This record gives sequence, structure tokens and C-alpha cells, in this order.
Amino acid sequence: MTKAYWIAHVTVDDPDAYEAYRRANAAPFAKHGARFLVRGGPQQVVEGEGRPRSVVIEFPSLQAARDCYASAGYQAAKALRDPVSAADVIIVEGWDG
Repeated sequence: MTKAYWIAHVTVDDPDAYEAYRRANAAPFAKHGARFLVRGGPQQVVEGEGRPRSVVIEFPSLQAARDCYASAGYQAAKALRDPVSAADVIIVEGWDG
């Protein structure tokens, strides 16, 4: 089965409040088999525009990635994130080449 990924670019306005989102998203991510590949490390934008924080999360399938995003648990976590950050989030199917 082809894996899928969330690719997120985030601007965090209140790092302390953002921690509540990080704590709240742990359960839905675990439930849907998510694995962080990139979680806000140092980055260099070499083309176009970017946000200060980048995140890549791997899921076992496209359906798992979509189900996680739509889940009540993740939507509750997202409600904590929305007032304290701005994000661009993409769900993309992997390539098995």
C-alpha cells in the first residue's frame, strides 16, 4: 500500500499556546499510524516563500491521512492551533516509483 504524507508549513504566533496543540494531536496521530519525518527543524528556503516551521508526517495510506485530518480528535487539536498560528497543510499520496 502506498504511504501518504501531510506537508505543513506553519507560522506560530504563540509558542506556549501552540504546545497545547502538540499535546492534543498526539492521540489522533497515534491512532492513525502517523510518524513524524520532519518536525520544525532548521530550514533554508531556496525558492519561493516559506513559513518559519515545516512539518512532514507519514501515514500508512492516503485513507489514514485523510481520516486523521477529519477525525474529531484532530479537529479538536486543530481548534487549539488555529488561534495561535497560520498553516498551509497538504495531504499527498506517496510515490512507489
